[in-house]
Amino acid sequence: MTKKHQLSQEFLVLGPDQSATPVAVSPSLYQDLDSRFNQFKQHSLVAMYSFESDWASWEIHPKGDEMVMLIEGEITLVLDTATGEQSQQLSHAGDYIVIPKNTWHTARTSTLAKVLFITPGEGTEHKSNT
Repeated sequence: MTKKHQLSQEFLVLGPDQSATPVAVSPSLYQDLDSRFNQFKQHSLVAMYSFESDWASWEIHPKGDEMVMLIEGEITLVLDTATGEQSQQLSHAGDYIVIPKNTWHTARTSTLAKVLFITPGEGTEHKSNT
């Protein structure tokens, strides 16, 4: 029998075979994902985070598009594109954006925002916002 899960406590790993594996949120989550899921090759992560301030870094996902959906609050996603920075504000629950693979992006918010992510994690990189 299947059981109920809470996304704030257990993220969900989607495998290349369309399997779905709950994983406990912990301080070592991303290291655990790499070791348990073959460096996260061909896997995606369904995760939910809350933010009260701007992200301290930019990130990029070279292996696929990322979906970012607002659950509550308000947040602005900033994408570094070939034509310059583009901002997209998410202000209603259910608003979402698809961030194309190989696009550096960050987020800005000054209020509490709860956001759902579906991320192709393999090869993700980060760089400072400064």
